[in-house]
Amino acid sequence: MNPLDSVFSAPPFCTQCQEVAVYCQCDAQTDAEEAAQQDPPDEDPPISSTWRPIDLAAVLSGSYEPPRPTVGKRDDEIGLFYPGRGHVIASESEAGKTWLQLSAHADEIRAGQATVFIDFEDDEGGVVGRLLTLGLTAEDIRARFIYIRPEEPITLHARSMLVQVLGDLHPTLVTLDGVTEAMTMHGLNPLDNKDIARFGRMLVRPLTEAGPAVVSLDHVVKDREGRGRYALGGVHKLNGLNGAMYTLENRKPFGVGVTGRSGIYISKDRPGQLRRHSLPSSDGRRWFGDLVVTSHAEFFVEVSIEPPASDRTDKFRPTNLMRKVSDALARAGQPLSKRDIETRVQGKAEHVRAAVACLIDEGFVHVTPKGNAQMHDLIKAFNEEER
Repeated sequence: MNPLDSVFSAPPFCTQCQEVAVYCQCDAQTDAEEAAQQDPPDEDPPISSTWRPIDLAAVLSGSYEPPRPTVGKRDDEIGLFYPGRGHVIASESEAGKTWLQLSAHADEIRAGQATVFIDFEDDEGGVVGRLLTLGLTAEDIRARFIYIRPEEPITLHARSMLVQVLGDLHPTLVTLDGVTEAMTMHGLNPLDNKDIARFGRMLVRPLTEAGPAVVSLDHVVKDREGRGRYALGGVHKLNGLNGAMYTLENRKPFGVGVTGRSGIYISKDRPGQLRRHSLPSSDGRRWFGDLVVTSHAEFFVEVSIEPPASDRTDKFRPTNLMRKVSDALARAGQPLSKRDIETRVQGKAEHVRAAVACLIDEGFVHVTPKGNAQMHDLIKAFNEEER
């Protein structure tokens, strides 16, 4: 038995028509619904394995390793996505989200990894054609890239084929292009939070549990002022993520023979490892970098993901206080809140806060939320030469 079969056991399939239960209309599904509404049996059903206590030994012993973004890469080798986690890239049309995602596919394929692209919008000519313009060879694509173009909802048979693909290739990256179209195909409403959660359980979660980083490409609402941090649809698209969500905003249009540019912003980073490689933006998001697509000709395109430009060298940089904050965190031996740091380090509060901000931006300190507080953990001792 393929071990991935258990991963894809979550979506409820009708045993008669083999359709996903959410859109099945046959008598068998109706009978199942009526049975579910009857009185429960006298004996309690067996407890699902996910309700059993989780072994905390690794966390308590200090050997637990938090998730790291290792899939895809920015120009400075910083990763884009977390393995085994769900992500979203959302933007208006023509902002470059497909170029950004195919660049990550190209990075993984060049590194000898396999990737999968499940497409609900385009066709194989458009997607593979872009990979070729990015410089991948036909041999690389044929050996390590799988393209799937569903035109009907997933069934038991389709599920078994997908299980086989994941089991044979062990891809590091899976893309779902066209979330709105995919949900509509399955009879789900992309504006309904319950349907969004149901779609996640049906397809996104099983894919992430198989190991790869899973990235859904989605649209944003057209109203810029009312958009906030969300993709098109319910708030659960953001709240239900366990990886990161990026939004793209086009600054210079893309096209054949021209260079286009879009800003890449972090709207959510559940594991918290990407924010420290970004800079704050005016709307509360984090600026992760710029997507730059240079079209030299119709059949040759270069894609780069530039780190966010910083004029930090022209700003107040309190190196003496940065060293004191670093020393205070080292002596504490545990994460400290902002108030705890200001209590331990003498100096004007605003200057101490500036020192903490610089340490975070430069990768010496990592911040994680704890209730209403932000806890600061020393990653490495401050060293002016490592700036």
